[in-house]
Parts: sequence; C-alpha cells; structure tokens
Amino acid sequence: MKKKFSDLLINYLSKKGLNQFFAISGGASLHLIHSIAENKKTSFLCPQHEQTAAMAADGYFRVSGKLACAIATSGPGATNLVTGISSAYYDSIPMLIITGQVASFRSKRDTGVRQMGFQETEIVNICSTITKYAKQIKNPQNILLEINKALDISLSGRPGPVLIDIPDDIQRMMIEEKEIRKPTKKIKKQQKKSDEKLSNYARITFNNLNNHSRPVLALGWGIHLSNSRELILPLIEKLNIPVVVTWAIRDLLPENTKNLMGGFGTHGNRAANFTIQNSDLVIAIGTRLDSKATGSPASTFARKAKILMVDIDECETSKFKILDKIIHHKFNCDANNFINILLKNHNKFDPTYEDWLIQTKKWKKTFPIHPKKYLVNKQAKTNPYYFVKQLSSICRAGQTFFSDTGCGLAWMMQAFEFKKNQRFIHAFNNTPMGYGLSASIGASAFKKNKIILISGDGSILMSLQELATIERHKIPLKVILFNNHGHGMVRQTQDMWLDNNYYATSIKGGLPDPNFISIFEAFNFKTFRIDKNFQIPQVLKDFYAYPGPTFLNVEINFGERVIPQVKYGRPNEDAEPLLDRKIFESNMIIPSLDVSKNDID
Repeated sequence: MKKKFSDLLINYLSKKGLNQFFAISGGASLHLIHSIAENKKTSFLCPQHEQTAAMAADGYFRVSGKLACAIATSGPGATNLVTGISSAYYDSIPMLIITGQVASFRSKRDTGVRQMGFQETEIVNICSTITKYAKQIKNPQNILLEINKALDISLSGRPGPVLIDIPDDIQRMMIEEKEIRKPTKKIKKQQKKSDEKLSNYARITFNNLNNHSRPVLALGWGIHLSNSRELILPLIEKLNIPVVVTWAIRDLLPENTKNLMGGFGTHGNRAANFTIQNSDLVIAIGTRLDSKATGSPASTFARKAKILMVDIDECETSKFKILDKIIHHKFNCDANNFINILLKNHNKFDPTYEDWLIQTKKWKKTFPIHPKKYLVNKQAKTNPYYFVKQLSSICRAGQTFFSDTGCGLAWMMQAFEFKKNQRFIHAFNNTPMGYGLSASIGASAFKKNKIILISGDGSILMSLQELATIERHKIPLKVILFNNHGHGMVRQTQDMWLDNNYYATSIKGGLPDPNFISIFEAFNFKTFRIDKNFQIPQVLKDFYAYPGPTFLNVEINFGERVIPQVKYGRPNEDAEPLLDRKIFESNMIIPSLDVSKNDID
C-alpha cells in the first residue's frame, strides 16, 4: 500500500519521540505541515517569523531535554532560520531543521545559474558550517536512513543542530512503505579503553590536587549538556575547593552553596576573578574557556596555574596552541563520566586548603557584586542591581528565566541570587537580540507556568511580532523590560573606545523610542511600570502574582552601566572601574602585570 512521503516521515519522527514542531507555511513546506496536523501524536505551533521557529526549537530543548523540529519553506523561509540555527550550534543544542525545497525538476543542478526554481536557495551549503550535518534528500527511499543518521549525529558527542532539505515533489510523492530502507541497529563498542583513560584522568587530577595549594573548580555549560547537574554538589563536597562558573551555568548552584564564588570572566564578579586568577590549579569541566571566560589575551588567564581541561571536543582543548596559552592536561571525554570517576576515587587525596578557602571567602565579603546596592536612594530612578536583588528575593525555587542580550543579561548574571532548581537560559555564545522572546515561546510548548523573560528595549524590537503568537496561544509569559532608551551595553563600548558618541545606540543617535506600555496592552498584556527604587518591592509583588501575560517596564538611567567589566587588554582580575592600586595589589597573590601597575590606560 502506498503512502505519502511526508506522512511516512512525520510518523517515523513521532516514533523516535520527536512530536513538537515549530512551523511557518510556504509553498515548499505545506505537505510537511499537513502531515503533522493529521498525525494524532504530533503538534505544531506557528510563530510569526522563521527565526523564531528555530529559536523556539532551541528553547524547547533547553527546558525539556527533548528534540524539537523547526520547519520552513524554501528561499527566504530557509534563510530566516540561520540566526537561530547558529545560536543552537554554538551552544551545542540539538535540534532538527527541515526545509522545503523547490521541486527536483526545477532545481538548477549543475547549470551554473544562480537560481532555476522560484525561491530556490542552496540552504544546505549555507548552513554547512553551523550544523553538524546538512543533507538534501534526492532519493526518497533513503529518507529514514538520513533522518536516523541526522538524529544520531545531533545527539551524539558534542550535540548540535542538523538540517534535512526536502524537495517539494519528494514530499508529496506516494511510495510503498516496504521500499523505504530501514536503519539498522548499532553495535555497542567495548568500553575497556575508555575506562582505562578515565582512570588515568582521575589519577592525574588527584595527583595535582595533592601537589597544589590554591586549586579552583571552573564549571561550564557542558555540565548541563552531559546531565551532570546532580553530581556537582557531591563533587564540591568531596573536593572542598572554591568553585567558579561561566554565565551559561550560573543557575547551577544556589547562592548559598559552599565555596561558590560566582561567575568569572570579563563580565564576572571581582571575587570569582581574584580567585581563579590567583589560583595555582584550575580544573575546568565542561567549559571551553572562550574569550569571555579567559579575557584577552588568553595568556593572562590564570597565568600561574596549571590547567586541567575537560571537554568532549578535542578541537576546544587544542585551540590554545594559537592563543599562546598552555593547557597542561587535556581530558577529552564526557563531563559526566569524568565527574563520576572523581567521585568514585575521591579518597585518593586529602584536601588541605584551609588558608586558601579563608582567602577566597575574604574576597567574597570584600567585593560584593555591587556595593551601591546596599546604599540605594529610594527616590532615585531604578538602580538595576537593586532591582535584580529584589527580583531574586521574590522569585520561587524552580523558576525559569529566559534572557536577551544586553545590560539586562549582565545585571542578572552578576547580581541575581539563584535558588534551587531555577533555570536561566540564553543563547550565550551567539547572543542575538530577539532570542529571549522567541525561545520563551518554544519553552512554553513544554512548560506553561511562569516563564520570565528579561529583555531590553533594543532586543525586544527584534522579535516584537511574536506578541501575536503569545496572544493567540494565551501563553502566560512575564516580560521584564530594562528600558534605558537605547543599546546600553554598546554605549558602554562607546564610552571605552569612541569618546562617548552614542551613534545608533541612543534616541539622539538615531533610534526610536516606542511606548512599550501601549504596544503590550494592544496584545492584551497586563502592564506595570517602575520608575523609582521605592516602587520596586510592591510592583514586583503584583507583577509576579498576576496569572496571565504580564509586562513590566523598568525605567533605567541612561548612564547605568555593567559594573565591573574588564576592558580589552587588561587581565580579568583588573576590571573597571579600576580599584585603587594599593587595594588591588594587596589582593594579588601572584605578580600583577605591567598594565595593572597604574590606573591610567
């Protein structure tokens, strides 16, 4: 009996556990969408832009741990997916992208022309560098082989997005199911060599812990990707050393966790940066130690420390050859396996780091996230750090946050005091404006209750059309808008390098100044507004308690900045605003660099 190709494909995906689709219609995607709609086990949500479809699939996976699929038509539909695909690729988020393509007989093939069929675009070539696998289906009998291969690749090793491009004539083709080539079962590989390798990694790690006096544990996004979140508290307890985290994993540990110093890097806090920069041993697990973590040049990072780096991607541990930075031990393995072998063998070392722990606790007390948060003028315009502190006090355990890029992201990462099982999600490596609203919609397809979006007046405009999606599906999203009437984080760069000229980052410099209250009310959001510090506690309480779609406009001073922040060329321990040089030197254990000898650039 013959069945339509698109029906066979969607049915197979459902059997593999992929049942959530984010799709926008088009001439080359209609058969796929109809097959989803007519399958009782699958569902689709229609965003207003293909970029949102990809970001929604990304957000869905981050909250559920399950694959989702974004579907778009050929040409502009497919190319609109690119930003969302790249965000997933750089953050190692698995997802399936299916693009419709012009019919095979309209394809340009090897004619040399730019385009033959209407809206024909070579999306496979365009996305080849931002996917783990991208393939156009030419033989319909191979579809299950290709889909199965794509899904395996997406989820294996370092995860990431995959793309399957399907011509319209193949989608609608009627074929005998028995003619479809079926995937064969994989043969499991022997684990003996892998176990020996892990045991050796553990031996090296404990030898180093026994022979160093200022170790630090640096954790990154790989902890989440490897399903190791539940292993971290036992590991911290066994090792009893200071812990620093990248932004991507700031939500990993409650604020009161033993030995937690906070986020490190160019936008990290001073206590965490003094800790890792003055350490003599860094055990980095699941962090690729990117430039935001190490600062620039990378050679200034933890420069007197021996570095043990655990990453499943060998390219990440090897990249430091061109950065003039030595990684002393490169452990290419899954973070979960590495942590488990440490827990299994923790009795092979005896921690004696009392003086070091006393020093790190002193840094945490001496350098609070933002000293002004304790001296807030209640009548002044909203202090973002004070606002974030109040927000963290009112939000319950288990709360999920999404964020756009900008100052709001940085303020949250620096000052929010996380509780148990709270999640904070952002596309941390591609960090596009407009991600937060789009990914929140994807997450809502799995988790409906109280998702909070942190955005800025620049970012929200990049995906404003999705308010229609929220209204259509009655998604109870809570939106907090830090409104500094422009692009505050970019203005901070202009402060540093471009003589405070705010071209294209301010109202005077060319940006619009919308009435966001009116815009959100037009889409049936309940709206709130905060102008001054004294309003924060009560308005936040009312905002948080309201059950439906809710919008809070938080007016921020034009001159509010992210503090501290490391200027290019300075090491991470020497963030701006610069400390008095005597205070700075008194907190350095290792020798300071020449650039830090004075406070004048």
